[in-house]
Amino acid sequence: MVPIPLPDMPDEPVSPAHVLVLGGTTEARRLAEALAAEVPSGGRRPPLVTSSLAGRVARPVLPPGEVRVGGFGGTEGLAAWLREHRVDALIDATHPFAGTISFHAARAAASAHVPLLALRRPGWVAGRGDDWHPAGSLEEAAALLPSLGERVFLTTGRMGLSAFAGLDELWFLMRSVDAPEQPYPARMEVLLDRGPFTFEGERELLRLHRVDVLVTKDSGGAATAPKLAAAREAGIPVVVVERPPVPEGVQVVSTPAEALAWLDARLGG
Repeated sequence: MVPIPLPDMPDEPVSPAHVLVLGGTTEARRLAEALAAEVPSGGRRPPLVTSSLAGRVARPVLPPGEVRVGGFGGTEGLAAWLREHRVDALIDATHPFAGTISFHAARAAASAHVPLLALRRPGWVAGRGDDWHPAGSLEEAAALLPSLGERVFLTTGRMGLSAFAGLDELWFLMRSVDAPEQPYPARMEVLLDRGPFTFEGERELLRLHRVDVLVTKDSGGAATAPKLAAAREAGIPVVVVERPPVPEGVQVVSTPAEALAWLDARLGG
């Protein structure tokens, strides 16, 4: 009997991998953009990307792909979400000072057996001519201020202003994307603005408001770095709040390109 050849059957479509990206940072958005722009190759479809934003900014710049806003309900809630939505890889690209969600992510990823990577932009490094004063917290930063100046440019964001509320003898210029809520310093002017900022603009801001001390978190990145150069030129001391640690055992990369390479290795690209 001569065997009858069977017609070629099309390959079964491969379900796309699901990547959850935590964070509304520039790095998170660039990673989501790169993943959304991927083209099919080697039988693998581009991944399904969900970006999760904390919801603390009123008008965030949204990344491509699916977007969810708000918390997960702690470690257990995030672990349940990872399982329910069949997440294949978790990228923690939150702000360097969003410490709570990073520890939730580490515990949830371990519980749900999902690979986890932290994407963190490099921190700033003091250069020649800088007068930097490190602080381990906002409270430590506040304690340093009376000995450094009287007119403070406060760029730590609208959260945690209560740490500076008792410094009635100092004047503050506070810059943030959204308006702050009390408690905050009694003598404070609010400047609502969003980066990136320029060196010329920051220089003029320091001059116009007669700023004699700057307070910043070590957020890293280029968008808000010009204030450091302007402070250096003006000889103004800078109180730098140090970053909280990344959870132990979590791999860290500093660029979206490195995160893409990590994903390719994990997802079989």
